[in-house]
This record gives sequence, structure tokens and C-alpha cells, in this order.
Amino acid sequence: MATLVTGATGFIGSHIARKLVERGEHVKIFLRKSSKTTNIDGIDAQRVYGDVLDINSINEALKDCDTLYHTAGLASFRKKDYQKMENINVKGTSNVLNAALNAGIKKVVYTSSVAAIGVDSRGGIANEETQYNLSDLGVKYLDTKHRAEVEALKLCEKGLPLVVVNPATVIGTGDIYLSSTAFILWFYKKKFPGYMDGSLNMVDVEDVAEGHILAAEKGKIGERYILGNKNFTLLELFNFLEEVTGVSKPKMKIPYFVALISGYFVERILGMSFPNYSTMDLDSVKLSKLRWHFDSSKAIKELGYAPSDIAQSVRRTVKWFKENGYLNT
Repeated sequence: MATLVTGATGFIGSHIARKLVERGEHVKIFLRKSSKTTNIDGIDAQRVYGDVLDINSINEALKDCDTLYHTAGLASFRKKDYQKMENINVKGTSNVLNAALNAGIKKVVYTSSVAAIGVDSRGGIANEETQYNLSDLGVKYLDTKHRAEVEALKLCEKGLPLVVVNPATVIGTGDIYLSSTAFILWFYKKKFPGYMDGSLNMVDVEDVAEGHILAAEKGKIGERYILGNKNFTLLELFNFLEEVTGVSKPKMKIPYFVALISGYFVERILGMSFPNYSTMDLDSVKLSKLRWHFDSSKAIKELGYAPSDIAQSVRRTVKWFKENGYLNT
């Protein structure tokens, strides 16, 4: 039997597919004909063409499969991508997982996000039991990932053998769409105007990919597992990036209301577009005031998840940027 990976041309999915092939598994990659194949060109896997919005192509791709990794999704903080995220993250996930239920797939690992968990309401460290409390924030990416996970768990109650994984902010090689590594590129190019009071949890894509495979092997049906590594305040993060890269950090602390007004002006009035986590668009600003600290101990204990040295991850990310021309402009 085969293993199907959706979103395998992307960041996390390509690392999962590569690891599965290296383990000797028969891997089917589900992709659109228009997808960039840079991340999978060296992977010996069967390509199956289709779209998460096309039920017939999903059903065809799932034939002769017993395991599914559904990683396909869109992470964007740009208003122009709001409807696309609704289609891919919510409707697409519903389509794929309903098809998996009907096809009798034996194990499904769904790539959610810590965005679907939210933050600890008391400013502490969030875990798998944290109740989502960010609906009023108006950040479409958070909203679509949360609703997609709710729908996934409803299908689990109907019999889908589902395990959910919730990666934190993922860095590493192969983020061709700059979905979550852009803040390192932004830092390296000295584009950050300053820092805010928020925080994040940073993890390497290789660790996240391994965490997915461990979830398929050892994860409990109906459970979710946070795949993170190190928690940083934004000031701590900039100090860390300065130490690792040798690039000087921004010195100015930006008040939230100033960043919010600036973000509205440059994005909604001037129509300018910036990378995710840039603090130059409204959604990034809103997220940058929150304490995105997470506890990965459940995955460590139950799955054997073992996150690696995050400093080495930053170095690999910067090296990949250099080798692929992202630092030439």
C-alpha cells in the first residue's frame, strides 16, 4: 500500500515526502499541474495530479493508499489571499479528509498549526488543552486554520483515524514561498524597523517532518501534538539572530498603536505587500503583540519527538537563502 502526501511541493510536505522515500515507502505526491516542483524534483515518488478543491482527483489519488499526510495549506497575512485561504485551508481540508474517511484510510496525519490553538489567556505557555480565544482578532489565517481543525476533529468522531500535529513557526531549507521563514530573511536584510512586545516559538522543518512520521506511528487517534522547540520574546529572538548571523538587530521598540496605524496605512492605503511576520502589515502587527509560547512536552513524551539545535537551524536557513538567490536583492 502507498502513502499519499498532499502539499508535498511545499515546505513541510516536501520534507515529509523525502523522509518517507528514504525509509523505503511507496509515496504518492498529490500536486497541481501548475505547482512549483523545485522541492520534489529529487524525490523518487509517484506524482498524482489534482487539486484539494476537486473531489474526483482526491478520490483517485487515495486509491491503494493506507496512510495520508494532509499538509496542503496556505499561510498568508495578506488581505488579497483571504478567500484563497478559505478555499484551501477550510474547504480543501474538508474535501481531503472526507474522502479519506470514505476511502477507509487507516491513518491520517493532519498538519494544523499552533495558530489553531491560540495563546494562553493568562500570558503563560500554551499546550494542546488551550482553548482558542483569538476569533475577535480578525486574522484570517488563524481563523481558517482553527475552523479547519474543528472540522477535522468532527470527522474523527465519525470514524476518521486522525492525528493532528500543530507546528510552531517553522524555519529551515525549502520554504520557496517564504510562508514562515521570511522573518529571518527580513532580519538579515535589515528590514525590520524595530521590535514589539510579542513572542514566538521557532522550530526546524526537519524536526517537524520527523514529528509527522512519529505521529503516524505512535500518535493517538483524536489527539493533537504541538511540534515546537524554543520560545523567544521578539527582543530575545533579535538578540539571538544577531548572535547567530552577525547581523545587527533593530534597536527601537515600536508601540503597538504606532505599528497598527503604520500597518493599516502601508497595506490598506498604499497597497504595499510584505512578507509574513514583517510587522509591516496589519495581521503581522496584530500577531506581534501576543505571547506565542508553547509546550511540546506531550509530543516529546508520547511520540519520542526530539527537537534539534535551533541555532544550527537558523544557519541552515540563511545558507539556503544565500544558495538560492534570496539575498541577492
